[in-house]
Amino acid sequence: MSKDASETEGRPPTGENRTTGPIAGLTDNAQIPRSRVISWALWDWGSASFNAVVTTFVFSTYLASSLFVDPAIVDAAGGDDNDPALTLALAENATQLSTGLLIAGILVALLAPVMGQRSDGSGKRKFWLGVNTLLVVLAMAAMFFVEGSPAFLVLGVVLISAGNLFFEFAGVNYNAMLVQVSNRRNVGKVSGMGWGLGYVGGIVLLALLLLLFIQNFGTDGEAGVLGVTTDNGLNIRLAILFSAVWFAIFAVPLMVKVPEIPRITRRNRVSFIHSYATLFRTIRRLAKNSPQVLVFLLASAVFRDGLAGVFTFGAIIAAQVFHFSSSEVLYFAVAANLVAGMGTFAGGWLDDRIGPKKIIMSSLVGLVIFGAAVLFVGDAQLGFWICGLFLCLFVGPVQSASRSFLSRITPPGREGEIFGLYATTGRAVSFLAPGLFTMFVGLTGDTRFGILGIVIVLLAGLVLMLPVKAKQATIA
Repeated sequence: MSKDASETEGRPPTGENRTTGPIAGLTDNAQIPRSRVISWALWDWGSASFNAVVTTFVFSTYLASSLFVDPAIVDAAGGDDNDPALTLALAENATQLSTGLLIAGILVALLAPVMGQRSDGSGKRKFWLGVNTLLVVLAMAAMFFVEGSPAFLVLGVVLISAGNLFFEFAGVNYNAMLVQVSNRRNVGKVSGMGWGLGYVGGIVLLALLLLLFIQNFGTDGEAGVLGVTTDNGLNIRLAILFSAVWFAIFAVPLMVKVPEIPRITRRNRVSFIHSYATLFRTIRRLAKNSPQVLVFLLASAVFRDGLAGVFTFGAIIAAQVFHFSSSEVLYFAVAANLVAGMGTFAGGWLDDRIGPKKIIMSSLVGLVIFGAAVLFVGDAQLGFWICGLFLCLFVGPVQSASRSFLSRITPPGREGEIFGLYATTGRAVSFLAPGLFTMFVGLTGDTRFGILGIVIVLLAGLVLMLPVKAKQATIA
């Protein structure tokens, strides 16, 4: 990458019968300004405010806490975290959360590929990224109004589900932009840098939240150096509001420095409804000419749903099974993000040298092993720390290598559509991890056994990935 390379490097006019004008795609030797790459990656840094804070370590565990259980059940438990009635009520709340995320996943599956398809060549890829990022920020800001009471549980589930919906839409266009900030020789490194900065951003943000709003410094009813009251979860709600501002700030550099894709005139531009017919034609052509793309989309859909399960339910297991306090969850979160960032930077470097598939396969093996190990560590927090940190070591490389793998095999000018399919296929099976998690929790009455469902999903994705070949797709 060159610091002073032109901001508008040219690309050969590759394309197809239906379009006129140049099509931006991944090239062999494009010189990308370093400022553009960093600006793009800072969106990942900022997005930690949603991934790490909302869906994983803070807001999801807040919703899963006893604050949202009938006070009569909590009082009857008398401080016993293993009380059967309290355990059942907490499991029911976790089920409501997984149901909300399932509904969001269905909407993503129905809408993401068409929205991505329509952004290709429209000259509005960055515009739609900005719109959906703003909607995520607004959903996060609205979480301030979710007080720690059973009456606000549904509002919390609706907001976290809506945030997931818009975050996925934003991710379609953000991932498609990878070809605008990399070339074939460094796409793995650039993708890994983005994911890695996301984890580093998570460390910095979580540390700030712990210091300012969450850590108990010995003063009853107050938390953080700001001395915010914990009544009705106010300290947690302010932490989420702070995180919303964080995301908004770090999304700005991309909007300023990364240029919009060129507008392409499509001779067969169609309505939104008819876009589904175009989508199905694309799928048929891929099945005929480049079936490895569809096989990869299916395999990645399954194992990415397992990764989502690790993120969404890992902190809930820590809180409900291993009895981590809010502060302990964040201590773990900081360590987890540090380990995940190290793994992702290393995986991105190896990606360009040994290929993304080897990174994906070896990481999935590690995830299956250490996910299953959670079942055998008893109630000791140390056991969860060891297994959890090893899980985090492998999660980042899978995510980064999957993005770079798809960028390598996607036809030029179809990034939005293919990454939309990437989101859709993931969400099309998004019932797997939440469903199996819910099933095993329901069968056993123990949140711990939910991890078994997640491990099964990761193992299935590993098996499906075995026949996938890395070859650029063609759409006749």
